[in-house]
Amino acid sequence: MAANEAERSAMARALELAERGPRGRNPQVGAVILSPAGDVLAEGWHRGAGTAHAEVDALSKLPDGAARGATAVVTLEPCNHTGLTGPCAEALIAAGIGRVVFAVDDPGPASGGGAERLAAAGIEAEPHVLRAEGEALLGSWLDAAALGRPHVTVKWAQSLDGRAAAADGTSQWITGPDARADVHRERARADAIVVGTGTAIADDPALTARTGDGLDAHQPVPVVIGARELPATARLYDHPHEPLVYATHDLRAVLADLRERGLHRVFVEGGPTLASAFLAAGLADRVLAYVAPVLIGGDRLAVADIGVGTIGEARRLVVDRVTPLGHDIRFDARFADASAQTMQEEGER
Repeated sequence: MAANEAERSAMARALELAERGPRGRNPQVGAVILSPAGDVLAEGWHRGAGTAHAEVDALSKLPDGAARGATAVVTLEPCNHTGLTGPCAEALIAAGIGRVVFAVDDPGPASGGGAERLAAAGIEAEPHVLRAEGEALLGSWLDAAALGRPHVTVKWAQSLDGRAAAADGTSQWITGPDARADVHRERARADAIVVGTGTAIADDPALTARTGDGLDAHQPVPVVIGARELPATARLYDHPHEPLVYATHDLRAVLADLRERGLHRVFVEGGPTLASAFLAAGLADRVLAYVAPVLIGGDRLAVADIGVGTIGEARRLVVDRVTPLGHDIRFDARFADASAQTMQEEGER
């Protein structure tokens, strides 16, 4: 049975409640309990790891038996596993809920399947009510849950002939001001911005997201990967967030730690060595390439060896968008097989 107007209104309210929860390693989830007549009985939301999930929080505000035959409206499919708390699907069943309406499927291999568990108990589950709004709220968490790691965008700027710098190492500025402003908008959408120690030492970047008026309201956490020690005067130490420095080449371990910290969208920005390492390891989900109409020549390529020995091994991408930015062009592309490949690797561990 399709969601009625009361349920859709309750979902809009649940999405508002979800935003009260903290962003991080756990999803922001809201819940509203409706009587059979469509009246609001209780509301709840998830307040962070180890606290009651949204459904349980809402149920806790009702007397025993008051939820029998009621409808639970939840932004995310009720979970079906025991973590720091018990499975929400079981809590709803035990409370006597008669119907569940949710916005977004839970993609987690362990936590998903709540709708099937409810159906097995005779509870009708109506999915995908205000789905677009739910996915917009949970976007980065959904990506991380599906991939088993943060979603990774690898960005670079290059000349038309594929160079990232001139022979003397200078690279500022290959692209123009429109492209550079676009990069800062992309930084502001990320949870973490990642560079290698070579770039951090050579370019001394601030790793901030900036607007024409100063710092953007949202700043990604600066991350540096590599064994070389950074100078104490590095500009990134003035960043609003304390930098995370990983003296390792184990990119999977770095991504695992970032996910544990609740950083779900990672923006890899430099330099060619680190970008190539992510590409070679199959850990890039999206490529953002800014191409300037300039010729440089030389051997300072934007992308180095990524393990391709023959054309049949070339990494194929799907270009989602091509955007002119002043005199430059932005290519937004993805690896269509990235999610499946990553989930297969996670399952083999």
